[in-house]
Order: sequence, then structure tokens, then C-alpha cells
Amino acid sequence: MHSSNHSDQLLSLARYRPGATNPYVDDSGRHETIATLEKLVRATALAILVGFAALPAARAGETAPPPAVTDEVESVVSQMGKTLRASDMTITARTIRAYLDESGQPLHIFHTIKIAARRPDKIAVEFSGDDGKHDLFYDGKEASVFFPDSRKYVTISASGDIPSALDEVANRLDIDFPLSVLFAGAPDKVLLDDATAAREVGTGDIDGMECRHLFFSQRSGIDLELWVEKNSVAKPRRLIVIYRLLPGQPRFVAEFTSWEVRSRLPDAEFAFRPPADATKIELTPAVAPQSEVNKR
Repeated sequence: MHSSNHSDQLLSLARYRPGATNPYVDDSGRHETIATLEKLVRATALAILVGFAALPAARAGETAPPPAVTDEVESVVSQMGKTLRASDMTITARTIRAYLDESGQPLHIFHTIKIAARRPDKIAVEFSGDDGKHDLFYDGKEASVFFPDSRKYVTISASGDIPSALDEVANRLDIDFPLSVLFAGAPDKVLLDDATAAREVGTGDIDGMECRHLFFSQRSGIDLELWVEKNSVAKPRRLIVIYRLLPGQPRFVAEFTSWEVRSRLPDAEFAFRPPADATKIELTPAVAPQSEVNKR
């Protein structure tokens, strides 16, 4: 039986927001389209899950089909999960989002992301890319997003583990972080429990490191390609997410240029202290975050 919680966590990868992640762009039509597409992803994923549960069990004497997830892949992903469950980590990644503009033309947005994380409930992320810069902080009680170029910031109450808090940021502030699934309590379980099929494609070299190239087809409506180091540590080195339910099947690509397990990071790493010249954006229940931040 597959955990519904794991499926929900993987849907953070299925939450694809075309175009810039900076919510300070007034484009209400695009956001309405995105919301519709997200509902499609969730509805389709739910229908597939329900249909899977309704399938009859194999009759006695029937030949069992080959395993959808090979033992080799399961072993590699489990080893990667042990590495990802380290308490304190620093990570640097380069990411690319592919999306279709209003005319259907494929376009791309590039980012460099620097991450410091302490499980289960602390993370700091620095984003720099084609749509500007912003920093995200979560200290277990509050989540803050700071925009250095405009010297503005917003803070909301948040709680729970890292993926839960980042989901809250995505839902309330329209700022997403597709890599949050890597910081789930058991990222290997999240990946394997949602897989309808998984296999090793082969091996490849990434920056001088031999890596296993794995492919996953997921019930939540996405395909994943994952490259992990071919050793006992099995650090992830590259991730490609293919949103096969969305028009044009856009992709999200992340290449991890640094992934280090650290001794205990200081609490100050995750606490946002606004600069003296920064202005706070006030959000109220009566005003939708998108409308409020567009006043910028």
C-alpha cells in the first residue's frame, strides 16, 4: 500500500509554475492558467491512485509481471535516502525551468541556488537568476522572503518540517521551491512509493564523477531522471522533472555542483534579520498575497 502522505510530498515537484518565480510581476491571467493546470495535475494524480487501488489482485497460478521498480534501483535510491537524511547540509545547484509563453514558444529561466539546511525544520535558500534575486529563510516558526534589489521582505508564520513550510510559502506567497521533496523525512520513500516504474538507464560522467542514470515514471503525473554517484554515498548530481500532463511537457532541470554534509550549522543561518533600510510587506487575510505584493 502506498502512503498518501508520500504522494502529497511528491506533488511539490508536480507544482509547476511556468515563467518567473518572482511573484512581483502582475500577470493575473497567467496565474489563473497556472492554478487550473495545478488542479489538473492533482485531479489526474488522484484518479490514477484510485484506479490503481481498484485493480484486482493477481489470481493464483498466474505469472507475476516483472517488478515495476527493480531491486537495483530500490537499493541505490535507499542509499541516496540515507545520505539525504543527514542533519545539516549545504548545497549549491544550477537550475533551468522550461515553459511555454503566451504564443506557445518554449523559453527557459536559469537560477543558481545556494541552500543551507538542518533537518527537520530549518532552511535558508539564496536564489539568483533571470528573474532577479530573493532569499528564503525558515527557522521552524517563521518563513521570510527577502528581495535584495527592492529592499523589501515578507514574513509569515509557518511550522512543521521543511517541505510543509515551503508548501505554505508556495501557497501563500506564490514562491515555490521544487527541490523541497529532497528534504522530506524519507525522500527515498517519497520517490519509490509514487513510482509506477523505475529502472537504471546506464551510467554517465558528471564533472569527473561516474553516476548511475535512473528513470522513474510517477503516479503523480511526472517523469523523473536522476543521476546519483556510483558509490556507497550515492549523492544526487542531476535531476530532470518532466511534467507530462502539462501542455508542451515542460521540464525542470537541477544540477548539483556541491553537496556537503556539515557539522551543526549555527541557528543564525536560518533566522532572517531584516536590514535597517528594508521595508516589510504587510499581508492581511482580506488581501490575497498576489494582490498585495503586486503593489510593489
